[in-house]
Amino acid sequence: MSEKKPSVPIGTKVKTGQKCPESGVWKVVVGEKSTTAPVAKGNVFPPYDGKSVEWELIQYA
Repeated sequence: MSEKKPSVPIGTKVKTGQKCPESGVWKVVVGEKSTTAPVAKGNVFPPYDGKSVEWELIQYA
């Protein structure tokens, strides 16, 4: 069986409110705060710390 290739490369950046292009672990850094979150393809990226932010794909699901 062949594995499905990811649709976007590691390092892809997406903003709050946009749909997730690839299931995986996404990271956000705002000043000295940061977090990671698993986000599934098709879900909408949430705000972080009450702000619109840019999420970066760091690992495929």
